[in-house]
Amino acid sequence: MNVRTLALPVAAALLATGLAACTADSGSSSEPGSDSAQATVSHVHGLGVDPSDGRLYVATHEGLFTPDREGRPQRVGDSQDDFMGFTVAGPKTFLASGHPATDDEPSHRGLIESTNAGKTWKTRSLEGQADFHVLDFAHNTIYGYDSVSGTLRVSKDGTIWDDRAGLQMLDFAVSPDNANTVLATTQDGIATSADGGETFRPGTEPVMAFLSWPKTDGLYGVDPGGELNRSTDGGTTWKPTGDVPGGEPQALTAVDSSHVIVATQDGIYETRDAGKTFTKLLTVSSSGH
Repeated sequence: MNVRTLALPVAAALLATGLAACTADSGSSSEPGSDSAQATVSHVHGLGVDPSDGRLYVATHEGLFTPDREGRPQRVGDSQDDFMGFTVAGPKTFLASGHPATDDEPSHRGLIESTNAGKTWKTRSLEGQADFHVLDFAHNTIYGYDSVSGTLRVSKDGTIWDDRAGLQMLDFAVSPDNANTVLATTQDGIATSADGGETFRPGTEPVMAFLSWPKTDGLYGVDPGGELNRSTDGGTTWKPTGDVPGGEPQALTAVDSSHVIVATQDGIYETRDAGKTFTKLLTVSSSGH
């Protein structure tokens, strides 16, 4: 079976899923360390590692979670919001977007921020206006893909935004060395911007679902079939490094040039050897949205 011929339709399906608006379900409420055995994680929208302590955080359709020592999900704080875009901006500092768990608030969170590792959140901007499905923090700048407008938006302070190119994407990554270099995953392949997202060249193969770029030589992409790939030259060439267990990917974060975490349909998997081996950190229910 030709994997390449399957890549485009699968990528299109992933793109449609990623861009579709989600509504929040109610979930169980449990503080970290309490009643974690009853909590479950379904659809994962984002992953991040807090540099202050190395703890993994998992943004989902039912709230923010972190694994306990036994690999069980613990809810972080009280929020049961549908977290969409999510990124760690610094020690205990997270940025997110999504939808409230109740109907008595605006349907889009806009940009929200936590400065206590996800325990509480405050609105920064664009409440009721923007739904960031992807967020990244690089070069002291916030980059977000707003699914409402279909544009990449950029902000230095989290309140004033500059609208960049319109593009249908599932994910993007910003070069750690050059703020002008942005790569986006599309159903046609990886689209490249050399002007900070003002314009993008059309997507070209390989087709990737998600990207993460923490180091110059550590650009990672996971394709729609769950194969982890690495580029050491900014995306010009790619080399497969390993197959992530668990089916289609849901999220990706690379901590450094060898430490990568991927969420798939049945779990969250970690590699510390650039994809040679994987360890399951957390079980994911395939019944999520």
